[in-house]
Amino acid sequence: MAWGPGKYDDLCTRVREEAKADAAIVIVINGANGSGFSVQTDNPLLLAKLPELLEHMARELRVDGVAPSPKAGRSPFTRLS
Repeated sequence: MAWGPGKYDDLCTRVREEAKADAAIVIVINGANGSGFSVQTDNPLLLAKLPELLEHMARELRVDGVAPSPKAGRSPFTRLS
């Protein structure tokens, strides 16, 4: 992972500040500046937990992709806590 500002760092800053969050992750697929991601936090403990969080998200996305929830409009990204 590259350190320092990337092409979606400004967007990630806006998300983190507007959400008043300790951390934010922005993933962009085929955006105006191509695909990429940005991760922001000042808390090294949160950064250390990031791989586990992303693995959890990936497992849930796989399950949702195989057997979509009957709840229309539900996003797997709302279950990160």
